[in-house]
Amino acid sequence: MQPIPIRTTVVGSYPFPGWLEYCSMNLAQFGAADIEEMIEDAVIAAVHDQVQAGLNVITDGEQTRLDFNLSFYGYIKGIQRNNAEMRKFGPSAHDQRGKHNIVESLSAPAGLGVVKEFLRLKKLAPNGPVLKASVPGPYTLSGRLLPNDMYRDRYAITEALLPLIRKELEELVAAGCTEITVDEPSMSCYAYKEDTKRFTNIFNRTVETIVGNCRLSTHLCFGNYKGRPVGYRSIKPMLPDFLEFRVDEIHIEMANREFSEIELLAAFAERMDVAVGIIDVKNYYIETVDDVVQRIRRCLQYVPAEKLAVAPDCGLSQTARWASRQKLVNMVKGAERVRKELKC
Repeated sequence: MQPIPIRTTVVGSYPFPGWLEYCSMNLAQFGAADIEEMIEDAVIAAVHDQVQAGLNVITDGEQTRLDFNLSFYGYIKGIQRNNAEMRKFGPSAHDQRGKHNIVESLSAPAGLGVVKEFLRLKKLAPNGPVLKASVPGPYTLSGRLLPNDMYRDRYAITEALLPLIRKELEELVAAGCTEITVDEPSMSCYAYKEDTKRFTNIFNRTVETIVGNCRLSTHLCFGNYKGRPVGYRSIKPMLPDFLEFRVDEIHIEMANREFSEIELLAAFAERMDVAVGIIDVKNYYIETVDDVVQRIRRCLQYVPAEKLAVAPDCGLSQTARWASRQKLVNMVKGAERVRKELKC
């Protein structure tokens, strides 16, 4: 059980500072040392905003996860970029993200870069907040890779990626990371049409070697590329199989769905802690403290305070920094107010 009632946390990503996006488009002007300094400064900015908001749990904002430098596919051997698969024009949506070719057996001899990210965060973060690392699960990571003769379908690619991710998780724990989120939004997006028992089996095999060695969570949402969902937005298809996920905490998108199916959180709360997305990352309406208080009270009807955490629906990378900052500030203030009401 979590140590703080109504804990305040985040999924993982945080918006890049504008200067970082500009620099990433002009990398030829920078040397390796310049790029490392750039990344460190961006992490400092993300940590600052989260600490100032008063979060109980923070991340590095995934500031290093840029295609030019530390993307996961950049660490995996056997992948060839393929932008021909992208739709180039029209409204922004998920089909404008390239799907890449697999040209040889998939491997990651140098790991996936998350341990380095965590150690940087550990060096830069102040004492106090819990430090969390987020890693995509193998099914989600397989989504932008094209099957071939070696890997006949998405599940075959998933199985090839699974040991790479498991090894990264093991090394994160060895590096002293005490809180890890394994993100599998593709599983929640496609639970309505895929085999959810198979999903559960994949997830549990991915994390089996770190269960009990850290606080482990997963994030389930319905997509947020350019502020757009991609999946069928219902929790019901996930049940009952996702209750078998071997996690300490499950994070579920709620705010953007107007708290539809909130009563289904009770089933999860019987098995694990529940982090509820009460901040809408797709909306530029800034939730007031009163909004947050009312939303938490609704959650408490189905999840006890000692098992409840609150967070944004998804990572904040697709939301402007000024809005993200104020949303987090109000979320923390609302949680603190409810804790005082409950005297916990």
